[in-house]
Amino acid sequence: MTVEIRHYTAEQLDDIRQNLLDIHAEVRHRDFNLTGPFYDVERFNERLNSYASRPGWAATVGFEEGEPVGFAFGVPLGADTRWWSSMITELPDGYTSEDGKRTVALNEIVVRKPWRGRGVAWQLHEAWLSHRAEERVTLLVNPAAGDGAVQAVYEAWGYRKVGDQQPFPDSPVFASMTRPVTRA
Repeated sequence: MTVEIRHYTAEQLDDIRQNLLDIHAEVRHRDFNLTGPFYDVERFNERLNSYASRPGWAATVGFEEGEPVGFAFGVPLGADTRWWSSMITELPDGYTSEDGKRTVALNEIVVRKPWRGRGVAWQLHEAWLSHRAEERVTLLVNPAAGDGAVQAVYEAWGYRKVGDQQPFPDSPVFASMTRPVTRA
């Protein structure tokens, strides 16, 4: 299935904000029954604002017949990033050195239930990466999501786990994964 994918920058966030918040609530709360302060729409919106305030933030949103079906967004890791600071696993020297051009973080990728299992997440992911100039991409995944199936999807997309981290005191412990932006 092919959806229409549109690209957005931080300057256009207000054009898509409500779509992102609605999809987040539908998928995280209704489909996956993720509750608690970390998953509240207000907290998601705070994180969204924080990510979008950083240079280079961009999003892709998929539409089918004008209806939003999913999104992906992320931001490059600058020299002052705290991305790696919550690692539980020690990483090799230099692995966490960032300059705003080395690594881009995929902060979120979410697809509504009727469009899951149809290649939409892959399309959103690849469309988002097609506009990236960084060397590598990193993401966090809850290893328990889908009883490990979500992490397996990322592994099939070329990501490899580099360790574990807990970025917020009330968040799960996530698997930290990376891959090259452009696959060979």
